Amino acid sequence: MATIIRTTVLLCLLQFILPSLAKQNRTLTGYTSDTVPKVSLNSTQNEPNYTAPYFPLLGFKQYPNNPILGPNKKASWESAYLYNPASIVIDNKVWLLYRAQNESLVSSIGLAWSTDGFNFTRYTKPVVQPSEPYETKGTEDPRVVRINGTFYMTYTGYDGTLAKLCMATSTDLVNWTKYGPILPNITDVNYRWDLPINAYTAREGWSKSGAIIMEKINGLYQMQFGDNWLYSANSTDLIHWNYTRNDLPFAAKLNVWEQALMESAAPPVKTRDGKWLKIYNGVGLGPGGYVTGSYNTGQMLIDMQDAPRGPPVARVETPLLQPLTAEETKGQVDNVVFSEGLVQFRGQWLMYFGQGDQYLGVATAPLQP
Repeated sequence: MATIIRTTVLLCLLQFILPSLAKQNRTLTGYTSDTVPKVSLNSTQNEPNYTAPYFPLLGFKQYPNNPILGPNKKASWESAYLYNPASIVIDNKVWLLYRAQNESLVSSIGLAWSTDGFNFTRYTKPVVQPSEPYETKGTEDPRVVRINGTFYMTYTGYDGTLAKLCMATSTDLVNWTKYGPILPNITDVNYRWDLPINAYTAREGWSKSGAIIMEKINGLYQMQFGDNWLYSANSTDLIHWNYTRNDLPFAAKLNVWEQALMESAAPPVKTRDGKWLKIYNGVGLGPGGYVTGSYNTGQMLIDMQDAPRGPPVARVETPLLQPLTAEETKGQVDNVVFSEGLVQFRGQWLMYFGQGDQYLGVATAPLQP
């Protein structure tokens, strides 16, 4: 009897230990390639049987083999950290544009692709890297849409002092043309949640995190941006942008987990009733059981016929993704999940996100009937 009990206990322990050891030992580099599958103006986008969602989009679960990508120690430009990916489906593949940091913590943007959404091949070279005075310390946090065959990527150029929202375009995902900061004269209102009083300060020239709606609304493209409050901007050509007054943000901070800041995630997705589902990231101040300063990911519904302000039609009170795993609670920045990519692929939704500003993960959700 004692032998049977000991054997049973050992088997139970192995059920937990072996998956953990396998996770520690498996590579997060994935496959690498010096060449990239051809993408052109004629490439197809989205699933052949794409189904628009209803709001809210629920049921996201973390992929059990997260993280799916991590730093590559053999490539100096992405040797320290890898996280915060944009995503898009082209030619029946999921493509990721991700943020990678070297040992000096300077960020570049890398490219990876997958035929199943989980196992990726990464291009050995960065596709966007610092080359201009406004981005000497990094090209960060891409978000991407494709309109009329052209990819429009917003990203943050950082010079060590100021963050500036920038634009780059491509037709093949490899060769990018930079257009520089697109909101150079904006003054951002910064809320220092870590200070007890007089926490509101002005940041001249500061802008980040642009998520573009990929259809014109009343003759204009719309974009929500900002890394403290959500603001709104519009454009006729996707290159030159005008922003509305920043004394009235696009969306107020309502939920307890977003009281410190709100920041766009992936570009909004059109719903079946013609509105837009917007995924966004938020930081709370501690109430409601959320860790102070933790980044969570949620969703809201916006009706752009009321553009530019909205306001949001509805919002889900609880996050759809919270920092819970070891990679998310302890990292380059603790207690962070940060999403910038959402696609529908092979009969499910895939939401890609950064874990603790160090790894790249994915969560899945079923399609709605």
